Amino acid sequence: MQTPLTRQQVAQLLANDIPDGAIVNLGIGMPTLVGDYLPPDKDILLQSENGILGMGPAAVGDAIDPDLINASRLPITLLPGASVTEHTISFAMMRGGHLDYAVLGAFQVSESGDLANWKTDAADAIPAVGGAMDLAVGAKQVLAIMEHRDRDGAPKILRRCSYPLTGAGVVTRIYTDLAVIDVTPDGLRVHAVLQGISPDFLQSVTEAPLQFPDPQRTIQLDPAGTPRYV
Repeated sequence: MQTPLTRQQVAQLLANDIPDGAIVNLGIGMPTLVGDYLPPDKDILLQSENGILGMGPAAVGDAIDPDLINASRLPITLLPGASVTEHTISFAMMRGGHLDYAVLGAFQVSESGDLANWKTDAADAIPAVGGAMDLAVGAKQVLAIMEHRDRDGAPKILRRCSYPLTGAGVVTRIYTDLAVIDVTPDGLRVHAVLQGISPDFLQSVTEAPLQFPDPQRTIQLDPAGTPRYV
């Protein structure tokens, strides 16, 4: 089978899809990687739940300031003109419809765009919804980013989520290590699939039914390992 995309490559693919001028929140975990791959020719403003507007890439070396962290508690940089606020203002941004996109990790996504990302059914699972519910309903669009299957190989894109929902019908597009899939009123439509992955295989690892356009757009890696649509 074709080697799936790495987490970094999925984040890079998503970052390139964000339009110029967008205001974007990056959730905890895999979504924070997106901030490292934003195209330099686009003016994209990043918002972080813990009160940052104008967040830059991850900080390394001498640029690390322990007082500047993102929602995943990782050190970050600030862009010129950035602001730092307390939580009430940050959540007012999130709840008030001011964000164009929220990029959120997911345990499960349903065929109708339901999102489950705060609790599994594992015996040792610790509920941790944070601001995800606020982001799910407050952002104009929600982009889910995740591996296509869980650690046991079970599908994570389902007809109906079995885990508690973060939001119902909120996801507009799903980015995985195998494909990019749009949530439409008529069901899930494959926007692009990783080169070498057949429609039959992708459907076999996806519980919800998929629609495949003809011709099908593919995701290919250039010589530097950067994913591109073809």
